[in-house]
Amino acid sequence: METAPKPSKDVPPKKNRLQAKRKKPRRYWDEETTLTAAGASPGPPRNKKRNRELRPQRPKNTNIAKKSRISRKPQLPKKPREGRNLEPQRSVSGAQDPFPGPAPVPVEVARKFRRIDKSKKLPHSKSKTRSRLEVAEAEEEEISIKAARSELLLAEEPGFLEGEDGEDTAKIRQADIVEAVDIASAAKHFDLNLRQFGPYRLNYSPTGRHLAFGGHRGHVAALDWVTKRLMCEINVMEAVRDIRFLHSEALLAVAQNRWLHIYDNQGIELHCIRRCDRVTRLEFLPFHFLLATASETGFLTYLDVSVGKIVAALNARAGRLDVMTKNPYNAVIHLGHSNGTVSLWSPAMKEPLAKILCHRGGVRAVAVDSTGTYMATSGLDHQLKIFDLRGMFQPLSARTLPQGAGHLAFSQRGLLAAGMGDVVNIWAGQGKASPPSLEQPYLTHRLSGHVHGLHFCPFEDVLGVGHSGGITSMLVPGAAEPNFDGLESNPYRSQKQRQEWEVKALLEKVPAELICLDPRALAEVDVISLEQEKKERIERLGYDPEAKAPFQPKPKQKGRSSTASLVKRKRKVMDKEHRDKVRQSLAQQPQKQEKAKLPRAQPSALDRFVR
Repeated sequence: METAPKPSKDVPPKKNRLQAKRKKPRRYWDEETTLTAAGASPGPPRNKKRNRELRPQRPKNTNIAKKSRISRKPQLPKKPREGRNLEPQRSVSGAQDPFPGPAPVPVEVARKFRRIDKSKKLPHSKSKTRSRLEVAEAEEEEISIKAARSELLLAEEPGFLEGEDGEDTAKIRQADIVEAVDIASAAKHFDLNLRQFGPYRLNYSPTGRHLAFGGHRGHVAALDWVTKRLMCEINVMEAVRDIRFLHSEALLAVAQNRWLHIYDNQGIELHCIRRCDRVTRLEFLPFHFLLATASETGFLTYLDVSVGKIVAALNARAGRLDVMTKNPYNAVIHLGHSNGTVSLWSPAMKEPLAKILCHRGGVRAVAVDSTGTYMATSGLDHQLKIFDLRGMFQPLSARTLPQGAGHLAFSQRGLLAAGMGDVVNIWAGQGKASPPSLEQPYLTHRLSGHVHGLHFCPFEDVLGVGHSGGITSMLVPGAAEPNFDGLESNPYRSQKQRQEWEVKALLEKVPAELICLDPRALAEVDVISLEQEKKERIERLGYDPEAKAPFQPKPKQKGRSSTASLVKRKRKVMDKEHRDKVRQSLAQQPQKQEKAKLPRAQPSALDRFVR
């Protein structure tokens, strides 16, 4: 039988080894506190059991803080609030923060993300409603400051093109730009030679990753233009007049010669909408899930693609409609007519919201920038004009072109592209919120065929041009927003993420009845319509249901509910209401100004009657 070896003299006993393990390391504050305590020198910790009798006993009524069992750091008594010194907070190492407090945010940067106009005063409402408005303003201010701080985390910056001293950027060719940029950006410039089925119309998906184009001789194709992977390619054996992606790259709307057709990304026909016949132009409103179609018969039709129902069919009474665009800010449709006017339409109204006389001849092209502030139009009079849509629709600038621009397109950062024959000119402004300057073109490019369609790619400095010879992808530095919102338009999303986004977008769909010129008016109360409805309700019912009920005094005991007492209390309340109405009317009346006395050279006898 084996026995445990006896501990030798050099090996410490088991109990002492456990105590050695439990021995805690000394901290730097232990040394400081022990030095400050009555001049005592620091030493090793004493054994509690051996020195219990030698330790002096504490008095019962003392305010000394109890020693913590977890840490050896003593708990110092707190100083009174008045005597505290507000010194800057120091770290464990003792270093002081050179920049205490939160980082300051520039006012201009925070104003860019603010959605509430603080110049308007809060309405005089109840205290509870006013407090809620103040809380909403405070939350909006905090969110705007956070968004301004997080702007530093954006990885990309907008591009630009600068020439040398005195060099005109319009003379820089696409080949020169391709040689100057990196390999990934140079691969975005390409030409598709498709003369057999041209001319072509094209459209980019909302994420900017996919490209769809359709030829006049029935050729329809969709591809991932970044990786050049073909999604589908079909021939509909019919003339294709326009093509549009719907809310995602999985659905495609094609305006063919007779009817409107819906295809998926595999080229399979899903729907044939015969109520939309002889369609010439298509526009899709993503937040409303509405597909707007303009036809040769002069009808503007709104189709709700989420339920497959036609919301409105409006007769423009202006003949053939072949010029149409949308306002991304308020989802209003702009139609160009042969009499030189541009009409603005909403599915909630049977008449146009506004009509603008733009040209002496017919309108050839219309485009609206992403902020909904400026509109560009071109007509048969060879004029290119920029209009301000915020006020009275007055023209800001105009330019006469050697050839009238047949196609116009705005980029995300406010660049304007115009197709004139086989030449594409691009004008740039001072920034995103400024109109483009028409004095000198920013870039110029000549194509192998006449331009038939223009579209800037979202989140990429690329301009897609459809012409009679095929498709051309141009590099335009500074055209698009460099950073995208991953929750809204993510070009790298998976199929599962796209499905979840579709469900969320359907839940947040905006009704078609809310489309108007000023979306901010939806948050205000329409007083005129409210009073009209109230008046009609009173005439229909014969009485005012919201009128205040007459005062009925409560019965009292001990003989205080006599008839004379009740009449007296009723008259007292009526008199009080009458006095309040009189005070209110006097407060509303303007104060009478004293008549200025005309100076006279000689006093008159009639001056005694002047008051």
